[in-house]
Amino acid sequence: MHLVIDASRATVERVTGTEHYARQLIHQLILHNETLSAPHDITLYFRDVPDVHLFPSSPHVTQKVIPFPRMWTHVRFAGAIWQSRPDVTFVPAHTLPLAFPGKAVVTVHDLGYKHFPDAHTESQVRYLDWSTRHSAKRATLILADSEATSEDLQGFYDVPAEKISVVYPGVAPPHDTRDWSLFSKYDLPMSYFVFIGTLQPRKNIERIVQAFDRWQHANPDKDYGLVLAGKKGWKFDEAWVENVENVHCIGYIDDEDKGALLRESVALVFPSLFEGFGFPAVEAMHMGTPVIASNTSSLPELVGDAGILCDPLSVPQIAASLDIIAEYPRLRDTLMQKGMRRAPLFNWETAAEQTMVVLERAGKVNLSP
Repeated sequence: MHLVIDASRATVERVTGTEHYARQLIHQLILHNETLSAPHDITLYFRDVPDVHLFPSSPHVTQKVIPFPRMWTHVRFAGAIWQSRPDVTFVPAHTLPLAFPGKAVVTVHDLGYKHFPDAHTESQVRYLDWSTRHSAKRATLILADSEATSEDLQGFYDVPAEKISVVYPGVAPPHDTRDWSLFSKYDLPMSYFVFIGTLQPRKNIERIVQAFDRWQHANPDKDYGLVLAGKKGWKFDEAWVENVENVHCIGYIDDEDKGALLRESVALVFPSLFEGFGFPAVEAMHMGTPVIASNTSSLPELVGDAGILCDPLSVPQIAASLDIIAEYPRLRDTLMQKGMRRAPLFNWETAAEQTMVVLERAGKVNLSP
């Protein structure tokens, strides 16, 4: 086959989850393609000039830079598809071009804007709704990051289940410095629960702090802190943390410190209101850190029996989960072992292999009426 891949998200300077997904998956797809008995021809299209070392070199991969100031997807990338007429076009993000020929596969990461529209501006919600609806209808096949996203696609947009394949992203173990200066660098307490992520309403920060406050008042003999690691996001409210003792807002943390921050913590507290795919939960399991997570959205399928699941809307349940971790060290050790066995299931090699199967299946679909 001739595969065309939208690689435009792989060259942005400020990498978020979608950009990281595009980089890692395309990288591994190139390596996986070389192992096939009949490798496919792959053309990567970029909006900006990529670093020469961004992706592995391969005789089966061509890189093309097609700069364009605005509407790159719908004008410039679409034009390239019309010209090259590939067997399958793959877009590792939500948005397929408005009009283009042939078969396509698209990754839909989550439909969080449907569950929590207040986390976005009105214009963002309208665009996300339109682009996801269009992409879901136009795509030959769809990749979803989780069963939760697959169910949302079926529920909100009536996408047939057989059109969707769940392919979990890979999650590499965080870099671990094993450097005790971490405690002085971020002014950490010696024992702490930790949350990692943007501090915003969807992450349930207010209830996490309320649950910690409730727990420490019930356990005055225990000296634990709550560390909130991440930048303050849209609609962050200072009232969430005001007048609550032992809460440490340490701001954005360097990537090289994430592993140690997780490893030294008592548990990751991650009862988020919604996650299309909860990367911090899997990263914590890699580090042998017990996870307290929501019993909703994608988190139960990621954590499985390697963590404690609770109702994210229940402050008493979150507080009780903190108590279980603090009171039962043998259970904590069991969760640590289970998490370390479970985390490697989410890897980019498997993701690329499963993605290639979907791309090949899309290539065999008969589009004739």
